[in-house]
Amino acid sequence: MPKAHTTYSFTDVSAVLSHPSYGQFAMEGEGIGDFSINKTTERTAHDVAADGHIMVSKIAGNNGTITINAQQTSALHNWLQGCFNYCWAADTDEWARITLTIRAPKMGKMTIATGGSFNKEADEPFQAQGQRVAWTLMFADVQKMNFA
Repeated sequence: MPKAHTTYSFTDVSAVLSHPSYGQFAMEGEGIGDFSINKTTERTAHDVAADGHIMVSKIAGNNGTITINAQQTSALHNWLQGCFNYCWAADTDEWARITLTIRAPKMGKMTIATGGSFNKEADEPFQAQGQRVAWTLMFADVQKMNFA
């Protein structure tokens, strides 16, 4: 009997960045190096009493960061720079309104991140060979879901 196997391709992954006042950008491969999702809140803590008794705390919180690495000449990098500039100059109410939806249908996964804001303006290298620019966004809520 042949062994079961799985396959992965970044071309099967799509994402949409959106800001209600600035617009949206659909990411379907062009100019994207990669992105990574990182949850920030640790979900448990242990407190040890003097007698060795352990109190375990279950901690709520779905915040996290998503880092998007874009080619420095890409439309994605330009959109992120424009969105950063818009959010920075706009009223404070506009700052944390970015959403990001990532779909990986072949893997049965989807991530919905809301309440997003820029960690900082991205560093941008200039050298002989073009590089990737890392944009880190912080989100108040990151929901990772599996579906059939």
